[in-house]
Amino acid sequence: MPENYKELLKQDFSDLEAAAKSWQKLAKALEEAQVHHRRKLTGPLHASEWQGTDASYAFLQMEASESQLGTGQSDVSSIATVLNTVHTEMKAAQDDLRRYVRTAELDGYVVDDHGNVSDSRPCPTANADADAQAEHSLRVATLEGHKNDIQAAIDEASTASWEGMQLLQQIDAFNLNKDYGASKAEEGARKAAEFAHLSEDSIPSKKDPKENAAWWAGLTDPQRQAYLDAYPEKIGWLDGIPCADRDEANRKVVDRQLAEYDTRQQRGELGIHDQRNYDGLRKMQDALDKADGTGDDSKRLYVLGIDTKHDGRAVVSKGNPETASNVAIQVPGTDNDLSNVDEQIDRVDRLQQSAVDNGAKNTAVISWLGYDAPETDNSMFSTGRADPAGGDLRSFTHGLRQTHEGDRAHMTVLGHSYGSTVVGSGASHGGGLDADGIVVVGSPGMTVDHAKDLNIDPDHVWAGGAKDDFVSNHTSGLTLGEDPMEEEFGGHVFDVDTEGHGGYWDRGSESLRNQGRIIAGRDPSEGDYHS
Repeated sequence: MPENYKELLKQDFSDLEAAAKSWQKLAKALEEAQVHHRRKLTGPLHASEWQGTDASYAFLQMEASESQLGTGQSDVSSIATVLNTVHTEMKAAQDDLRRYVRTAELDGYVVDDHGNVSDSRPCPTANADADAQAEHSLRVATLEGHKNDIQAAIDEASTASWEGMQLLQQIDAFNLNKDYGASKAEEGARKAAEFAHLSEDSIPSKKDPKENAAWWAGLTDPQRQAYLDAYPEKIGWLDGIPCADRDEANRKVVDRQLAEYDTRQQRGELGIHDQRNYDGLRKMQDALDKADGTGDDSKRLYVLGIDTKHDGRAVVSKGNPETASNVAIQVPGTDNDLSNVDEQIDRVDRLQQSAVDNGAKNTAVISWLGYDAPETDNSMFSTGRADPAGGDLRSFTHGLRQTHEGDRAHMTVLGHSYGSTVVGSGASHGGGLDADGIVVVGSPGMTVDHAKDLNIDPDHVWAGGAKDDFVSNHTSGLTLGEDPMEEEFGGHVFDVDTEGHGGYWDRGSESLRNQGRIIAGRDPSEGDYHS
């Protein structure tokens, strides 16, 4: 006699469905509380430049509270995922069971209240002919098939219930200890996602923004949240999905990585490399807090990529590139890594302000350190790092086109130093960057010999170099393509009044103003903007 047959056949799953929705609602409330805490408390205090001993202790406590809210959100979301999966699989098993019973009855069999299947038709006598014997054998085999189907449905429901119960016992929704809560929450989120058949292998691996966008759009809201909680380090780098989702994923990565580094630092386990990345993440967190506290959406930071592999990578946007009328992507060059992310954010802040001053009021500027930039060694004289980075940059710009809302944005891609080599490699392959303008400063070369090779109108290619910039004056045109400031290159040269290899963003400089004019879609020779 099949066990639990009657219970499954008549089970009302509305309570289980309601429970899953309640946990989802609680997870959303915790997420909103974390954002509210960041934007209304921690952020404004950081923006006010509150400093001193009291401030240091207070910020540590506030950071712990935000981390705990994030941990709680992840755990609660995992519980919701488990309950929703149990509900879905048990309801599917119930539907299968009811269908199997109907099929058996239509075949002439009797299914009693306990799930037993019997055949009321008489058995053939011993002297029955061969056809009758064969028909009876077929009926017996069919009866066994119906029994197996019914038992399989019950087994599926029982397995879902048992595995869900076991998993729920491993998830502590109130395990908020900052030292290990974040890592336990991530572990629980992955188990919950796997239970829901949301495997890591299902995440698109190709750098195809359209494929990524279609995959993400095909998920339900709970499924998307499960992926964000379980695999944030992968979701955060997916070009073609909404910036808000990437930002949420990458902030989780920052929080979890900082929690891990905090613990290791307390134990004296951080080496030089990890300490540099830790310092970089701290600078990023400080910048995020200050931006969140301004209350100005145009100054809000979106983390569109982050990791601590090698020297670290970081892609950060000032302003929302999905709604901005003007979007600029600035690619840093040699000797940039996660440890100086604050300098990269300051650079895009200046570029954004320069564009705004030149009439582009709705502008987002992105620092794209989405590659392992070379150190000052022989790697900076080859395209070994620029070629793969150029493909990643191309995927990124196409992803921004995919997610942009409203009319097409005016997009400018800027490269400094070896970053210009990355821009050149990305623009000269795969149909180009789909940019409206390209700007390079302090360039050692763009891997090509002519602006027309960049898949853009040469009239929209601009180069600038300081008179004492060693890179643009002495290394350009040697190993990485023609000097983009030469007339033979076919682009335009704009005026630079700054000094050295790193002065192109000096406040009040013509160098900075000219870059802002180009981002705003203007010719640098037009001079100051007048409204």
